[in-house]
Amino acid sequence: MTIYVIFENEIHDSQKYNEYKEAVPKYVARHGGEYLARDGKIEVPVGDWKPNRIVIFKWPSRKALDAFQADPDYQPWKKIRESVTTTKQLLVIEGLDESPI
Repeated sequence: MTIYVIFENEIHDSQKYNEYKEAVPKYVARHGGEYLARDGKIEVPVGDWKPNRIVIFKWPSRKALDAFQADPDYQPWKKIRESVTTTKQLLVIEGLDESPI
């Protein structure tokens, strides 16, 4: 089942984070992940949420997301991300069953 990951984070070191952003898409793609939104303009028409940065991923399954998170080649980049950002919110959402009607 397709899953979506949505998270809000704050960046504390833009230079290091830009290195991360350049390096990581190949690992995401390796595991079937896809960026749906990243660094775009955010509008909050209802409520008082004030996120400064949202990223949305699509993954073919939870297993694919877990494989990405555990990928040995990704681990050094994960450490960099964790050292230069603070994740404020993180959601993992199951998609609709994509079987034919």
